[in-house]
Amino acid sequence: MNATSASPANALAPRLVWDLPQRLVHWLMVLSFAGAYLTAESETWRLVHVSLGYTFGGLLVFRLLWGLIGSRYARFANFVKGPQAVLRYLRSLLSGSPEHHVGHNPAGALAIVAMLGLGLGLVLSGWANYNELGGDWLEEAHELLASGLIAVIAVHVLGVIVSSRLHRENLPKSMLTGRKNAAPEQGIRSAWASVAALILVAVLGFWSWQWTQAGSLLPTASQTQSHDDDD
Repeated sequence: MNATSASPANALAPRLVWDLPQRLVHWLMVLSFAGAYLTAESETWRLVHVSLGYTFGGLLVFRLLWGLIGSRYARFANFVKGPQAVLRYLRSLLSGSPEHHVGHNPAGALAIVAMLGLGLGLVLSGWANYNELGGDWLEEAHELLASGLIAVIAVHVLGVIVSSRLHRENLPKSMLTGRKNAAPEQGIRSAWASVAALILVAVLGFWSWQWTQAGSLLPTASQTQSHDDDD
């Protein structure tokens, strides 16, 4: 629990808490998973599905690394706690005096770890399916992992809504702006914008390369004409 002070020097105010790479990766993962899920059953959009799946996997790997070396509130050591911390936080919600955490709360951390774990399994099973390394059981496992991830996401979204109301703070907005009410010493010093720029360039570059590869697989006009002549 974070202590607060009434002195002006320590007054709570919107301060940078979430760095830019964390926020960018968060929303790119949302976009990639949603797009991959919506195109999963279509052969026409197969390349889009695969490209977004690879994108999701790359972002997932970065998030795991950033959880070790990133800024203060991005690190797993900051918010992944034991069962006692989770139970204490849940009891504080029921008591009407919820613990306030500048970063992720202990209960939210469980959802984050579950989403990362399910996401990793989803990407690996999708890659194996795409390369025909498994049978029907692997395809079913891939679909089951996707359903499990959707369920955890739903719980996560519900938790964000409840926490926003109980703590009287807009958590979705903070993941856009990076700012939450905090004391001066609780903010982070840098947004790490250069790292976020590299991530964006890498993702857009990969998408561009995939689009180019897709175009090279399409028959050219001369090939189509030659085929028609043969007929």
